[in-house]
Amino acid sequence: NVDESKGLDRWLVPSYERDAIRPHVFGKFRDLLEAVAWHPAMLFYLDNWLSVKDGFQLPRQQGKKAGLNENYGRELMELHTLGVDGGYSQADVTQVARCFTGWSIKEPQRDATAVFRPAAHDDGPKTLMGAAITAGGREDGERVLDLLASSPVTARHLATLLCRRFISDDPPASAVDRVAKAYLRSNGDLRVVYESLFTSPEFWSKAAMDAKVKTPLEFVVSSVRALDGHVDDPLPIAGTVARMGEPLYHCQPPTGYKDTADAWVSTGALVERLRFGVALAKRQVPGVAWPDLPPQASSDPSAAIDALTPRLVPEGLSNGTRQALIKAANATPRTYADGEMRPVDQAQLLGFLLGSPEFQRR
Repeated sequence: NVDESKGLDRWLVPSYERDAIRPHVFGKFRDLLEAVAWHPAMLFYLDNWLSVKDGFQLPRQQGKKAGLNENYGRELMELHTLGVDGGYSQADVTQVARCFTGWSIKEPQRDATAVFRPAAHDDGPKTLMGAAITAGGREDGERVLDLLASSPVTARHLATLLCRRFISDDPPASAVDRVAKAYLRSNGDLRVVYESLFTSPEFWSKAAMDAKVKTPLEFVVSSVRALDGHVDDPLPIAGTVARMGEPLYHCQPPTGYKDTADAWVSTGALVERLRFGVALAKRQVPGVAWPDLPPQASSDPSAAIDALTPRLVPEGLSNGTRQALIKAANATPRTYADGEMRPVDQAQLLGFLLGSPEFQRR
């Protein structure tokens, strides 16, 4: 994660996704790790561009004074590789920071190109979790990436994150073990890791079906897609995602946004989702258009719900949800002055379906 609101990252995030992340998601994790470490977005976000050996003088930039900076070294181990309980110490954080001194940016406000500054690098001997690092120069950082990417602790941490993402918030230990072994067996080949995950019995189990709650971004995007929507102006729906608690590229902590339901499920959040669903169904979301559905002439709410459900919730609604939708539809006056029943309000039902518990899960 990088936070574009820090300043320079606002212009670097597109390149970060395009050049550092996307080309490596099906390659070796070690290559992804280096692409992230070397990209100016990460160098700037975690201040490594200002990290230099003791005594080295670097002109003050943007009000920040250069010196040994441990931000990247700490997050490299805590978030990107070993995990918070990965067995490293504060001394290891300092050693990693020394290894990455000199990994910098040429001129942040004029030429945001990653550069290695040999004169700013600490060439002294270093030790990381008992392993000596004596390569010298930029290769000290490379050696750190080698050690961390090949660690069984990293394998288990990444396996846990992936299984949490694709199976459940509390992933089965058997799946985590299987994916971690695939990582080690393939030397961190992510394509092999994914194959191990997506062919696992845990991934295909009944318990994993609809086990994950959509994040705000997933909910908004899936809502538009479910209606075959076309987005002419993304800013209004980006604003909606932000109001739901997930402003795009604006997560300040380096942890990034959480991938578990507790971060997204609350009364206020669900009300905001239902409000968006109804507004979208009534074509009241600026910048979004979607084609007309076949007209619904039925005055029977249950028939209307059964007609619309396959489009939005192919796996079907629970009986409790279906009865709640029927009750909500019946609560709306649907009688003309002459006593004839009005057709069911199709837009209202669409909005309710988008807000249903079943649609909230991916």
